[in-house]
Amino acid sequence: MTNSRVITPAEFGEMLHDFDHTAFRLELQDSYLEAEEADLFAAFLRGDPDPPTTVPELQEWYRRINEHVKEGKRIERVRVQQDPPTDYQRFERWLDHWNRQAGETMRYLTRDRAHEIGLLPAAGNTDWWLLDSARLIAMRFDDEGHRIQNELITDPEVVIQACMWRDLAVHHSVLLNSQDVAA
Repeated sequence: MTNSRVITPAEFGEMLHDFDHTAFRLELQDSYLEAEEADLFAAFLRGDPDPPTTVPELQEWYRRINEHVKEGKRIERVRVQQDPPTDYQRFERWLDHWNRQAGETMRYLTRDRAHEIGLLPAAGNTDWWLLDSARLIAMRFDDEGHRIQNELITDPEVVIQACMWRDLAVHHSVLLNSQDVAA
């Protein structure tokens, strides 16, 4: 693959908000170990979390998403999850209230269903953002859920395949209502 390069965390942040029309994320991990979420996740597990807007990085994410949506842009995710969901996946579902409020569309697909429709194992085990159906940012994680690398990919064949996986995932996924999510 010649049209790819590793990008820094700062470049990742900039690129993630540098799109004209659409941003789509496919999430495949059972859990993520993100430093800025650690205290909030621990509080969630105890049953007494503060709103995620108290976390500066999440507050900034929601603000940026809201700006994009006001500009007419679309931000969407499909989360492929276990059934029943892991503790972290329950935490993600709880966070959805704020993601949806900011303007993101949050969709879900069980891991079993992802296998039935051929999304898995074909799509691999790497999360990614697809920006304007033209650029792909692959997010690689270690076995514990730490992000270890981000890679920008512009190879047309790889991007087209990601577009097909996105369409398959969106077609077979569901939106969850807030009553489907318990803290």
